[in-house]
Amino acid sequence: MAKEDEKPYSEIDEEEEEEEEEAEEEDEEEDFDEEEEEAVVTPESKMRAERARMEGVFHRISSERVPLRVHDVLIKGNKKTKESVIEAEIQALKTATSVQELLQAATIANARLQKLDIFDSVNITLDSGPPELPGTSNVVVQVVEAKNPLTGDIGVFTKPEARSWSLEGSLKFKNLFGYGDLWDGSLSYGWDQTSEISAGVSLPRFMRLITPVMARVSLLSQDWLKFSSYKEQSLGLSLGLLSTKNHDLAYNLSWRTLTDPSQLASRSIRRQLGHGLLSHLKYTFKIDKRNSPLRPTKGFAFVSASQVGGLFPDYRSLRFIRQEFDLRYALPLGFARAALNFGVAGGVIFPWGSDFKNRPTSLPDRFFLGGNSSPVCTLGGPTSLLGFKTRGLGPSEPKREVKTNSEDASSDTTSERDFLGGDLAVTAFADLSFDLPLKVLRDSNIHAHAFACAGSLTKLTENSFRDFSFQKYKDSFRSSAGFGLIVPTKLFRMEVNYCYILRQHENDRAKTGVQFSFSSPI
Repeated sequence: MAKEDEKPYSEIDEEEEEEEEEAEEEDEEEDFDEEEEEAVVTPESKMRAERARMEGVFHRISSERVPLRVHDVLIKGNKKTKESVIEAEIQALKTATSVQELLQAATIANARLQKLDIFDSVNITLDSGPPELPGTSNVVVQVVEAKNPLTGDIGVFTKPEARSWSLEGSLKFKNLFGYGDLWDGSLSYGWDQTSEISAGVSLPRFMRLITPVMARVSLLSQDWLKFSSYKEQSLGLSLGLLSTKNHDLAYNLSWRTLTDPSQLASRSIRRQLGHGLLSHLKYTFKIDKRNSPLRPTKGFAFVSASQVGGLFPDYRSLRFIRQEFDLRYALPLGFARAALNFGVAGGVIFPWGSDFKNRPTSLPDRFFLGGNSSPVCTLGGPTSLLGFKTRGLGPSEPKREVKTNSEDASSDTTSERDFLGGDLAVTAFADLSFDLPLKVLRDSNIHAHAFACAGSLTKLTENSFRDFSFQKYKDSFRSSAGFGLIVPTKLFRMEVNYCYILRQHENDRAKTGVQFSFSSPI
């Protein structure tokens, strides 16, 4: 019986083979199911994978230097603009040796192309290089040239402190010859003081120069009869030789004429009337690290301007040396966006040449103080002194005597005076600004401030420096203080101030009371 129950070895082997085949088929089905599950890729999974890949790339860029070399730079979209103009602005792209340097160079190149003001848009794309050259990249610069090369604007502007109005307009033609050239013409007509018509051209690259070159012809007329009994007219040519972020070098040649239609000018003014040739070279160094030009709360700014006149070999050429500086500093106080701004500015002018000690400086090139422009915004030298009118302090002389047909046939002298300006000017100010408690005012950036100003204007030429002393110089300072409300906008800063005159001289034009001020950092 036992032998009947036993199976042959062949049958047992066949059963084991069948079981193994079934197990393998089940394993294959499971693997197939897993492959089907892996093959199903959702958009979410793609996004997660792409995000992980980009995070890995950014992590590598931020943590280590990634070598990369630019294989080629392709410029597209420039139908009129010469490629040499664009290539001059993107040279840094070709010298980049890493991804980090290339990204930084692309940002700078984009900003420089936009600054040319001849493109509506600029896009710089970084693409992979040829497959046979690993570690390389192709840079594509896509520009869109301005659809309308002709632009213009017009506006009416007012200066309440000077009670004057002006109509200003300009036209600009972009990229006329494809060299990034900008041609413009402007007209400014003041009903009471200044009128100017000018035309100019600017080239971003001229021959082998690495900075823009500018040329401008202008006809200027200024009316100073109310303040100094003269009118000024000048026809001039100015050339911008160097213009960078911090440096500026310009040459000016102009024919200037001073006249007195009122026939009331003082003796010193009458000596300055007539023609003169102005030929001067001016260098300006400027650095501004403030966080805002309209409401600075931290940082500093410094401007230095040096001017040499009389370079043209002509006896009518006005010879002088003029130096001025302006230093500002803003200190945050840590509460209510409060900040203390303070600054000091100074300037000096002196003639040069034969017998220079006995000669006066040219009248329009002297320093004049006064006006209600905010000292916080006006960066460029000693000019503003709150509470004092435009050209309202400093050396002055009575105007010309006017005879009246009275019964006793006497002659009266007018009480008005001509302000002559000075050769040495110094101003200083301190301004404390802070937010107001109302939220609607804080959201509009309307804030309050308290201020104090001081300034001095003296004469040095015609041997006046011999009488100069520290005590006299100390006594020549004027000062004012006050408080007010400030309404800043994107274009200008409006102030409503109450000014109190602390110190003034007998013939100064100053007034205690409410005053309006409009200032622009441009």
